[in-house]
Amino acid sequence: MNNNSDISLDLLYQAILCLETKEECAEFFNDLCTPLELRSISQRLLVAKLLGEGKVYSNIAAVTGASTATISRVNRTINSKYGGKGYEIVMDRLEELEWESGTDE
Repeated sequence: MNNNSDISLDLLYQAILCLETKEECAEFFNDLCTPLELRSISQRLLVAKLLGEGKVYSNIAAVTGASTATISRVNRTINSKYGGKGYEIVMDRLEELEWESGTDE
């Protein structure tokens, strides 16, 4: 990764950290991402949440519309010794907020 990529990633991370409300996040991400990019990102996050809840691939695919390849990729990331830490941090914090996916299927 070159220096410009490092700078742009740092700017992105700082921009996200300065958002204060869900509405601000929605405005920012709607400006930053295409609808397809937002759907893909949010889908992967929901897949991670459902995997953490012990849901099976077929249930996750039915609920999220994610392919089994996407579910498998998220699962590999979660269980990798080199990744998954970000998902873990976010899921722990969502649990603290008592956020529920509303997918009891």
